[in-house]
Amino acid sequence: MITSKAYLSSYFSGEYQPQAHNYTKVLFGEDYAFRAGTIGTVAEKTAYGYVKGYGTDHNINFRGAEVDRLVQGCTGVKRTTGQHPGGIIVVPNYMDIFDFTPIQYPADDQGSEWRTTHFDFHSIHDNILKLDILGHDDPTVIRMLLDLTGIDPKTIPTDDPEVMAIFQGPEPLGVTPEQIKAKTGTYGIPEFGTKFVRGMLEETKPSTFSELVQISGLSHGTDVWLGNASELIENGTCVLSEVIGCRDDIMVYLIYQGLEPSLAFKIMEHVRKGKGLTEDMEEAMMAENVPKWYIESCKKIKYMFPKAHAAAYVLMAVRIAYFKVHFPIVYYCAYFTVRASDFDLLAMVNGSETIKARIEEIESKGLEASVKERSLQTVLELALEMTERGLTIQKVDLYRSKATEFVIDGDSLIPPFNAIPGLGNNVAEAIVRARQDGEFLSKEDLQIRGRVSKTLIEYMDKLGCLEGMPDANQLSLF
Repeated sequence: MITSKAYLSSYFSGEYQPQAHNYTKVLFGEDYAFRAGTIGTVAEKTAYGYVKGYGTDHNINFRGAEVDRLVQGCTGVKRTTGQHPGGIIVVPNYMDIFDFTPIQYPADDQGSEWRTTHFDFHSIHDNILKLDILGHDDPTVIRMLLDLTGIDPKTIPTDDPEVMAIFQGPEPLGVTPEQIKAKTGTYGIPEFGTKFVRGMLEETKPSTFSELVQISGLSHGTDVWLGNASELIENGTCVLSEVIGCRDDIMVYLIYQGLEPSLAFKIMEHVRKGKGLTEDMEEAMMAENVPKWYIESCKKIKYMFPKAHAAAYVLMAVRIAYFKVHFPIVYYCAYFTVRASDFDLLAMVNGSETIKARIEEIESKGLEASVKERSLQTVLELALEMTERGLTIQKVDLYRSKATEFVIDGDSLIPPFNAIPGLGNNVAEAIVRARQDGEFLSKEDLQIRGRVSKTLIEYMDKLGCLEGMPDANQLSLF
């Protein structure tokens, strides 16, 4: 019987993830593999809505303090059950799932493919194994880039000078910082495209693969960069390669300084779990002339990233960056197809100035911007960079657009149907199937055969996709 927290993590392409999940049933048997159950609770904002709604329905006017009291009472109450996005519970073959937990269907849906644990994993993780079979976009992007170019990603060099240069500035892309509103060229590069990490790149100016691994470790840790390594670099106390980036760095450095390997390992484990240093550990480090700044840095850390994980992320990032630099149209095609979920085609089709205006509109909202708008801003930043590099995005084409994938047409991209806001994959597939039976005679014909709503027809008309198409079928007598 497993007596400590036990889990194994692995990443698969998001498209392949369901197959990997189902294979666990083949490996272990259907009665020994279950999805980890989750318990959905009432959020504070939802509870506030409940209280206000109840008051309105029953014509009761609650005072502010009473509203707060009722909201606190409702918050955290069990609302529904679900399943972990990647967690698979594996039962030893000499035991039964009921030795650990009852089982159920998520949200009581008896048609569900998986049964889930009644208790969430945090309640039983000391007793049983969980496999984290997670979905990730990067393998999907890499596969699409391979299919489009024929270049094996494993053959891509990790020290290409132009690729490494985009982590310091956008010039290798043929654009200036002013053109794309960024001081690096890492928009859309996994792990290095967020505003936070771009800020780290601007401060540190990495030029080698190992320095990128450092930054990946620093960006994934807690209290490792802000108020810690950032200040040390800014003050000139040390350089990027010397700060503590990943948990492994602590053990290797301390062994190099002369500490016993077992003690170096123990210190690493203490620090990376946020437990700081004991007096004995600190004395042992000082005895081997470990710098005072290094000891103080260890004390601040709450969580540290493993180096192998950081290296894997950076390897994927550098491979994708290679295509961004050397095969731009292919890169943008893969990015928009796999990673992007929100589009503003009206802005993207009209070029740089319209895109800039839309980005500024979202930025002006500050913290008031919705999650959807922030997601859209990321896509618009890539679209701006793309257009500034001389590439364009066309309008959706009724007869050349695919359902869910962007299509390369020279130096431009044709968006898929599902890039139209509000048009889902099912309708996109329906349009593609319908056009195989012949041209659409009118907007009405498209609406009926393609199962497209009137609102979507109006948006497509506004986008220019239905130019010259009559509103309704007309019977000609001559």
